[in-house]
Amino acid sequence: MENIVQPANIKQLSEFPLIPSNYVHSSYNNNSSATDPDDVSNSIPIVDFSLLTSHDPHQRSTAIHQLGKACQDWGFFMVVNHGIPEKLMKAVIDCTHEFFNLPEEEKQEFAGKHVLDPIRYGTSFNASKEIVFFWRDYLKVFVHPHFHSPTKPQGYRDITSEYTQKIREVARKLLSGISESLGLEESFLDRAPDLESGLQIFVGNYYPGCPQPELTMGLPAHSDHGLLTILINNQVEGLQLQHQGKWLHVKALPNSLLVNTGDHLEIFSNGKYKSNVHRAVVNNKETRISIVTTHGPSLETVVSPASPLVDKDPAAYIPMKYRDYLELQQSNILDGKSSLERVKIPNN
Repeated sequence: MENIVQPANIKQLSEFPLIPSNYVHSSYNNNSSATDPDDVSNSIPIVDFSLLTSHDPHQRSTAIHQLGKACQDWGFFMVVNHGIPEKLMKAVIDCTHEFFNLPEEEKQEFAGKHVLDPIRYGTSFNASKEIVFFWRDYLKVFVHPHFHSPTKPQGYRDITSEYTQKIREVARKLLSGISESLGLEESFLDRAPDLESGLQIFVGNYYPGCPQPELTMGLPAHSDHGLLTILINNQVEGLQLQHQGKWLHVKALPNSLLVNTGDHLEIFSNGKYKSNVHRAVVNNKETRISIVTTHGPSLETVVSPASPLVDKDPAAYIPMKYRDYLELQQSNILDGKSSLERVKIPNN
């Protein structure tokens, strides 16, 4: 397989019978545990959002305990009864699919150059640094504290604006519960990272059917920057998470939100809550669309462990401005938790 192509977009490559050689990931292909992950969809923690926001102190206390346990044991959980209309979730997925179906020259109007550009259409993860590419096209948009949106397709701006605002409200409520689960004030994880001006990024991922899915990857194993990542998809499977050294399929409950902890929650919690490592695989039958929203501190926040948590245990991470961390991770090759390792203090 000597055919080598420079990345243009995966939508076009998916129409050919073989994938180019520079999309073949031999490490993934040779990893038997990756080709047939255990199915543990029944084991993944479930958080009932209606209990977390309940006025009943016992119900809320129970939900906070479950939320903290999910963060500590898994770094991943499903949220049900979150109040976001199913119709809106479907609309944002459908409109994102429409975006990727636009003619290539129209999508290229939104091709950004820098990781902090407010709108970026592209392929793989960081095609300027990668030798072997990933089976993925993406659209990344900064939606808070300043809202941006592509002008196409029609109506996309209104739908993404409504969706991301509602998701942001859910994220802040979850972070309030997580703050309490750490023994901090309810508002600590809102005030310390300045969530009022926090960076929220909307990412549309497009993974078309692949003629040789066993040879390639949608995205490699990685953790996310930020505090929390919230994901929905078009009910096509492809997300896998790492738990206790094994790769596990994720089967989302209908109308649920999939949530994973990010590197900056690990830093804020001084290592009590680890960021979750996950990846995306592809199939040869269906296109998978996932909508990811990352919720982080303000770009100017210097992130370090929460001061009340380092009274007894020494800080395990050095302070770093969120802007600098974001540029560090997004400008390099995606590789597990390599960015987080750079801010860890040795012997912690």
